[in-house]
Amino acid sequence: MRKVLITGGNGQLGYELQRTIPTSTKQEKYSCISTDVADLDITDANAVKTYITDIKPDIIINSAAYTAVDKAEEEKDLAIAINTTGAANLAQACKDNTIRLIQVSTDFVFDGKACTPYPVDAPTNPDGYYGLTKRDGDLRVQEILGDKAFIIRTSWLYSANGNNFVKTMLKFMKERESLGIIADQIGTPTWANSLAQAIWRAIEKNITGIYHWSDAGVASWYDFAYAIMEEGVTLGLLDKEIEINPITTADYPTPASRPCYSVMDKTSTWRALEMKSEHWRVALRQMMAEL
Repeated sequence: MRKVLITGGNGQLGYELQRTIPTSTKQEKYSCISTDVADLDITDANAVKTYITDIKPDIIINSAAYTAVDKAEEEKDLAIAINTTGAANLAQACKDNTIRLIQVSTDFVFDGKACTPYPVDAPTNPDGYYGLTKRDGDLRVQEILGDKAFIIRTSWLYSANGNNFVKTMLKFMKERESLGIIADQIGTPTWANSLAQAIWRAIEKNITGIYHWSDAGVASWYDFAYAIMEEGVTLGLLDKEIEINPITTADYPTPASRPCYSVMDKTSTWRALEMKSEHWRVALRQMMAEL
């Protein structure tokens, strides 16, 4: 039985990690301890050291993160504390206690100026403070653990649990007759369930290094919203379709800059894990059926 500590356990990924724990008799058995900030404040190095020494996990999955992209431009110290310092605190505890660390990262480490999917070794150059603090957290993990860490970047995460774009769109589509959605930012929606399954596979195969995981395919936020509406009507979550209009980033200015293209190349991950992502429309349909 391997003991796994999940930080950010109340979040979207933490929720999916707990319900996708491998149970096959052919696989290793895992016992999971899920924590959130009330249980373990990862920004406090002493608290992390004490907790880890007491719990003695074999693996830590760090899914805790400051993800308020726009607020990060104002709450810089808090974003640094969670995304950078917190990751470093966990990495140091892992090094001191010979524990394996899974660090969850983001497509926002890239500046969005590419026109083809980013390979895992592409230079990082985040525009916004959220991406910067996540990138710096990844670097601290690498500095402390070297090639023993597993860093997995993902994008546009959503789940039946928590707040996300899918649930926000469904709410707006029930309340309004039309919406304007950004059509010039391109990425890949990712069901947190598929990311969780990829992480468990990486643990089983003892993979280290930097990898990318999202669902397959590409979309703009406009495409994503339109698909949510279509699936919502089909599943009876919405009474009718509404008008969805494509707009530009310039039409909807935000405090934080976002990459206009953040599609990631996942081929090395697919090879390493011996599993491929489902298309994002398929994953979206499965998640929305849960709602």
